[in-house]
Amino acid sequence: MAIKNNFDGKSWLEWPREYRSRDKNTLKKAKETLKDEIEYHVFLQYLFFKGWEELKKYANDNDVKIIGDIPIFVATDSADTWENPKMFEFDKKLQPKKVAGCPPDAFSKYGQLWGNVLYNWKYIEETNFDWWIKRVKSCFKLYDKVRIDHFRGFESYWAIPAKAKTAQYGKWEKGPGMKLFYAIKKALGDLDIIAEDLGFLTPKVYKLLKDSGYPGMKILQFAFDSREESDYLPHKYPKKSVAYTGTHDNQTVAGWYKTTNKKDKDFCDEYLSDFLSSKIDNNNSISWKFIEALWSSNSNLTIAPLQDFLNLDDSARMNTPSTLGGNWIWRVDKTLLTKDLEKKLSVLTIKYKR
Repeated sequence: MAIKNNFDGKSWLEWPREYRSRDKNTLKKAKETLKDEIEYHVFLQYLFFKGWEELKKYANDNDVKIIGDIPIFVATDSADTWENPKMFEFDKKLQPKKVAGCPPDAFSKYGQLWGNVLYNWKYIEETNFDWWIKRVKSCFKLYDKVRIDHFRGFESYWAIPAKAKTAQYGKWEKGPGMKLFYAIKKALGDLDIIAEDLGFLTPKVYKLLKDSGYPGMKILQFAFDSREESDYLPHKYPKKSVAYTGTHDNQTVAGWYKTTNKKDKDFCDEYLSDFLSSKIDNNNSISWKFIEALWSSNSNLTIAPLQDFLNLDDSARMNTPSTLGGNWIWRVDKTLLTKDLEKKLSVLTIKYKR
């Protein structure tokens, strides 16, 4: 960070060659000349970890566990890529050869071009997955349970030429599969991990999930496609699964219901018609029907965003995939956290023994 600020915030990929390639003499000199700023960043990290450890202890002392997230990829402009370029798909000039994304799907006509430089899995395997093991270990210092993002990418991932303008020009390449997860288990033992098994799934991805032993994710918003049979209907959820009304990438339930087509809405209404028999919600809102359907399911763990407990529309949406700006800005007004909300959640939680 000190070097980055010294070069006006430019990505390390644009630094002078001796800095990009981590020339020993250059770095030694930088540590001397930038000593004060380096210590400033060390102090910022100290403050963060001190505060986080206090927060986590408070949560754990009150029987609350924290779920964290491991994005499958790291930022191209990051300390990890700068320090370990051999682990990534860089060329001799330390520029990305291939980048990450996903093919065209329901979210995006041209796919999603994330732009993260891809892993050099051959090299990572030769190092016995050491970096990945350290990464997972560090996450479990921060969190009690960890969700591994884009799990299907460990079976095969969408590789896009770095100079491509859209993700549609990518192709599938083989991931590390169970070799990685065997190495993690051997080094760290059994861990409380959730696999984000969403997206384009194949028999090989399903097999990887089964072999890993991790619970996958079930998203209720994905259940009501009237054109096809769905694995996302609550009565089909296996016990080893984590069920969500929607994730951070989805609309809110109220927003989804307002914008979905009539056939899917009718299917949804018919399926959920028996819920809220407990009359916990005087408005008979769609959000609370979703929540009760999840709470009554067989999944070991059920999760709903706070926006759905509050029955908020898409103005409170967390994130819109493949867009920049305006995401992750929603904050809850404390006045919305009422005794009535507490009672509703309490009634459902007791009723379904959650």
